[in-house]
Amino acid sequence: MRASRRLGVIAMSALAMGVSLQACADAKPARASSAGMTAAPMKPGGSGIAVQYRIDGTPQAGSAVSVVLSFDGVSDPAGGTVKLTADGGLAIAGSPGPHALPAGKASTLTVQVVPDADGTGYLHVFTTQNGATSATSVAFQVGKAPSAMPAGSGLKQTPDGDKIISMPVK
Repeated sequence: MRASRRLGVIAMSALAMGVSLQACADAKPARASSAGMTAAPMKPGGSGIAVQYRIDGTPQAGSAVSVVLSFDGVSDPAGGTVKLTADGGLAIAGSPGPHALPAGKASTLTVQVVPDADGTGYLHVFTTQNGATSATSVAFQVGKAPSAMPAGSGLKQTPDGDKIISMPVK
């Protein structure tokens, strides 16, 4: 009787491991980037379109900067689409889309983005095929990146002698 219980436990464990390994096997790794492109991560259940991007130049307030977007993996015979939006002080020069992506071929889109001030902004890239949509956000740092700690805050001491760092609440 103990042997059959052990066999049952082993079988259930193997089944559970097989299911969890299968879930990991469904995730698609990001493709190797080429020509200085950054490969965006892909999630299971998304559009299945691989996105790579490159920012040509250094973003500066008031000056357009080129962003090269590369798309691959469009398997829907009807093709796919890409739509762009911007936030955080960025503006897209030209059409935000939707732009058509042909089936079975890699395609490239170059977009001009204009930051209006120093800070961090994002170009959001939405790809769609077979009714599924994925989002990729391309970060733009304009000017110097903000420090993690406020400049004037140092260690303070409580009446009990404990040292603390005072930080403002946002």
